Amino acid sequence: MNRLTRLGWMAIALIAVGSVLGLVVLPADALQGEVQRLLYVHVPIAWTMMLAFFVVFLMSILYLVQRKRKWDLLAVSAAELGVLGAVLTLILGSLWGRPTWGVWWAWDPRITTTALLVPIYTGYLVVRSMTEDPDQRARWSAVIGLIAFVQVPIVYMSVFWWRSLHQPPSSPRSMASAFGLVMLLGFVAYTLAFTYLWLRRYRLAATELELELSGPEDGGINGA
Repeated sequence: MNRLTRLGWMAIALIAVGSVLGLVVLPADALQGEVQRLLYVHVPIAWTMMLAFFVVFLMSILYLVQRKRKWDLLAVSAAELGVLGAVLTLILGSLWGRPTWGVWWAWDPRITTTALLVPIYTGYLVVRSMTEDPDQRARWSAVIGLIAFVQVPIVYMSVFWWRSLHQPPSSPRSMASAFGLVMLLGFVAYTLAFTYLWLRRYRLAATELELELSGPEDGGINGA
């Protein structure tokens, strides 16, 4: 069993432990009731979504500096997971919002700014299909990856800048409670899951690029 496979099993184990603790062991919230248990999944997935888009930003910088194709492949692999994470975040948020706020969708600043991430990064992926030149594709993607990341801190700061139904980040005192400890376990578990899926997707993307390239003169995955 290689390291990446072990990482995947570790992520599965931690997600399982966190799910049992959050969904079965801990008592339901006194105010929100059973629906509060969705937060043990919703919040960590939202975290990994933002982590994925930060990775796109970082890999885009590295590509523009070094012009190595591996940075581009790592960026697009993270972008795909980020879009998936954004969609799941919105779905889980709606499932939580319906019994809590009385509506499936509210034009809340946090929800709206998060929803905008989906078309922005979907556009990033669509642009990649507009050229067959891998280097041109990587350059375009890197520039968009830098610009698109502006939306991520807007999502985070939206609860501070505008009147929002969402509460601000939890206080250190609440994070030291049983709720906070299980939430932290979720952050670790889903971060490991993201890392596993990201590296797996990168390996697949590298194989796809090798098949796309016409020969060794193209420079390979690490070529300029």
